[in-house]
Amino acid sequence: MLTDTPSVTQLSHVISQSAAPAFLLGALGAFIAILISRLNRIVDRTVILNGIPDEDTVRYRLKADLPRLMQRAAMMNRAIFWAVIASISVTLLVIVAFVTAFFQIQHERGVAVFFMISLGAFTISLVDFAREVRIALSEYDHYG
Repeated sequence: MLTDTPSVTQLSHVISQSAAPAFLLGALGAFIAILISRLNRIVDRTVILNGIPDEDTVRYRLKADLPRLMQRAAMMNRAIFWAVIASISVTLLVIVAFVTAFFQIQHERGVAVFFMISLGAFTISLVDFAREVRIALSEYDHYG
């Protein structure tokens, strides 16, 4: 049984410290939406290229782009995975902050670890996104 519950002042302090992670979580959500949108475009293009019949000699050469599209899809998949890991870490960071405040435990190390994990995963996601964008700039994307 808890002898002391946290005061309103303590909880408002935790809430104010959770504002920055909440903004990061919002940014990660928007970033994930962008990544999913790009992945959908890659998948749509793959479906279109796979639909070209072998007899269509004019457009059949466009199928040579399929391996590059598969590589891009794999990079987008990894970027989404790491962005989701970053989001989960931020969510756990906020949970740890509130739970430790409720039980009046020092939370600085736990919060710092989750913040570093989140930023590391976000960085990996951004690197995969940048690599995919670089690969996307190709001559194949100028022909339909």
